Amino acid sequence: MSKIFLGFDFGTRNIGVAVGQAITKTATPLAILHAKNGVPNWDEITKLIAQWQPQALIVGVPRHLDDTPHKITQLAHKFAAALRQRSNLPVHEAEERLTTKAARTEIYERGGYKALQDKNIDDAAAVLILEEWLKNHA
Repeated sequence: MSKIFLGFDFGTRNIGVAVGQAITKTATPLAILHAKNGVPNWDEITKLIAQWQPQALIVGVPRHLDDTPHKITQLAHKFAAALRQRSNLPVHEAEERLTTKAARTEIYERGGYKALQDKNIDDAAAVLILEEWLKNHA
């Protein structure tokens, strides 16, 4: 049986979620959860965890290219800590440099400008975060 993981692209307004598995080290977009000032609807996250029964949760933590904290780095750490406490699952923090930019580029290349809508970005970024983590850790 393959190990399942959920990946999160944390944001103060939206949190992208992807599901992936260890055998193929691939992920697919799952959901975009709305957040208010970085606080998600925890019931939605609890339902996703119950549905997918992941082995662990992976949270992207943004940093600048020079490794200095991004303006939401601390909020992403707090989100990861809250996930750890609420889920009783291992929560791993993953480096998340330029994933949103990479997600935008990938979506544009597949569907052009029309496909490049913000609603598509967050879960695509979560896919990139999770796949990178799976390649290095699973």
